[in-house]
Amino acid sequence: MSRVSVLLMIAVMASALYLVRTQYESRSLTMEIDRATSLARNLETENDRLDVERRAQATPLRVEKLAREQLHMRTITPAITQYATVSVGAAASAPAAPTEVRP
Repeated sequence: MSRVSVLLMIAVMASALYLVRTQYESRSLTMEIDRATSLARNLETENDRLDVERRAQATPLRVEKLAREQLHMRTITPAITQYATVSVGAAASAPAAPTEVRP
């Protein structure tokens, strides 16, 4: 074999090895993209589920029930409402003191 043939054979082998390496990296990157896409879909599904759960937790009936049971709140009625009255002279000189509402 001549020197040119040997050089061409080495170039062909190097080119073949480079091609195999490039295909391997391409497959690895494709698999990584597939994994990332799958993870993104899973996260989207989880986000949607949590959003639905959050909306279910914030329904007016549930909020009212929690306010009654845990915070011991009740709806207002005219029977338990106290109104603060301020005279005109006292309003100009000093701010009105807050009044406490008691049932």
